[in-house]
Order: sequence, then C-alpha cells, then structure tokens
Amino acid sequence: MFKLETERLSLRCFREEDCNRLYQILSDPETMKFYPEPFSMEKTAAWIKKNQNRYEVDGFGLWSVCLKETNELIGDCGLVAQIVDNKREVEIGYHIDRNYWGKGYATEAAQACRNYGFENLNVDKLISIIDPENIQSIRVAEKIGFTREKDALIFGKVHSIYSSMKK
Repeated sequence: MFKLETERLSLRCFREEDCNRLYQILSDPETMKFYPEPFSMEKTAAWIKKNQNRYEVDGFGLWSVCLKETNELIGDCGLVAQIVDNKREVEIGYHIDRNYWGKGYATEAAQACRNYGFENLNVDKLISIIDPENIQSIRVAEKIGFTREKDALIFGKVHSIYSSMKK
C-alpha cells in the first residue's frame, strides 16, 4: 500500500471512509474559491473514486494528507496526469483544509510529491496548474522550486502553468 511521509504528514491512498472528512474540506467555499463551485457529497465520493482509478491506471493520483501526530485527514495532494496544450504533463495538485492554512502543510506535502515524482516516476518535468489570482497556490509552487512557464487554456479558462525540471 502506498505511503509517503514527511516530518509532520503522512500521504496515503484514499479510502471510502475518507468521504465525510474530505467533503468538509472540499465543500468549503473559501477552500474551493478557484474551482467552479464547492463539492457536493456526491462529487466528493466521485473524486475519491476517480483518484482510486488513477492509482490503478497511472500508478499515482491525489492522496489523502494526514497529520502524523493525530492521523486527521487535512486535505489532498498528489500527482495527476493532465493534458496541457495537447501534451501529457504530470501535475502536482493540492487542497488543504483552510483551518490549517499558513502552517506550511501544503508546501510540505507538495515537496514530498515533487520528490516522489522525480525520483519514482519516469518524468523530467512536473507542473502545477494555477488560477493566476490564487496567490497562496502560487507561493506553494514557488517554494517547491516551480517557476511560471506560460499561460494555457485549461478547464475552460486561462490558468498559469508553473513547472520544474528534474535536476
């Protein structure tokens, strides 16, 4: 079973029993400000299933982010195959419960996923797809060594593509 650990966090595959807690996070309007809308319970359950399918098909996906100390699920973070400008890219994505913002958890989880991507997957480049107004996500991307590469039309609107090459 997949598990990534950092100093304070444990990342693992989603389980069905994560749905209620994940729904609390993904249904929050502030957390989902840069998505078309907050998630319903049904969309949250589908999100978990979609990522479980990604584990099977791609060998990776978004994983649950849990505090090591309490095992509380505080968000998701991981790697997702995306098509950007007709090219397959691997994206690092993340959502953290806003009650835990400003504590470095998104950066810590994203850095672990960046390292995992470069060390364990056959990729030379990783990206993050970020709404240009999402300053917090831009900061996380920059803290893990990503720089703004370009803008691209994805998910029906223009997003900034941040990236890093394997060193």
